[in-house]
Amino acid sequence: MPTATNRGVDLYYETDGDGPTVAFVGDVGYGAWLWGWHHDAVAGPYETVVFDQRGTGRSDAPTGPYDVGTLAADLEAVLADHGVRSAHVVGAGLGGMVALRYAHEYTRASTLTLYCTAADGDDIDADALAELSLDAGPEASLSGAFSEQFRTEAADLLDRVTGWRREEDASGDPWEAQAAAMTGFSAPPLYEVTLPTTVYYGLDDPVVAPEAAESLAAELPRGDSEAVEGRHLCFVEHAPAVTDRLLATLDTHTDHEV
Repeated sequence: MPTATNRGVDLYYETDGDGPTVAFVGDVGYGAWLWGWHHDAVAGPYETVVFDQRGTGRSDAPTGPYDVGTLAADLEAVLADHGVRSAHVVGAGLGGMVALRYAHEYTRASTLTLYCTAADGDDIDADALAELSLDAGPEASLSGAFSEQFRTEAADLLDRVTGWRREEDASGDPWEAQAAAMTGFSAPPLYEVTLPTTVYYGLDDPVVAPEAAESLAAELPRGDSEAVEGRHLCFVEHAPAVTDRLLATLDTHTDHEV
């Protein structure tokens, strides 16, 4: 599988499907499993690019600190290595911040879809974020990610998720470095991020309050927001509905691409 390099750091990525490119950027600590549900819906009519952020999965885990600017440069290295000219960028949490910085700094992004993210690290509940870490315990770390009802009804699925997390998720110092990048983030001038952008947020997200996500969407020139029932990984819990909306957005904007 391909590997891109940014300043000596190797970044593992995978691609699938055919058509316009959709690049997925993960949240603090989570491996590529996070995008499995989206990938199944998107790959085919679109090409998907999923990569392990530095510190995660099969990518290198250099000593921190990390910052969002460096993570955006990692995304640029991946897309450049794959020869992508234009990409719809989908980011969750920290990945949403990376997408915002990427759209401001680089030229390949065509639309942004942001899940459970904010414009400023001060809007992140650092304690709630820490409780999502696998280091907090496999079961405890899921309570902030998924609703109690989902954890009960989808217990078998969450057992598989825990297995994937043990294989792919960051922990220890790399997790801390990613978390510090998220809490230390300050968005570029949002009026300069003029791409069509949809911000999805969980109504019961303990990490990013709905008000912070709504404020981000309101400050973007072409931003809008969508509420989703659930917690920080509401876009996984309600993946069928969320991916349907994502595909509708991609189809709308792909019609205008050359």
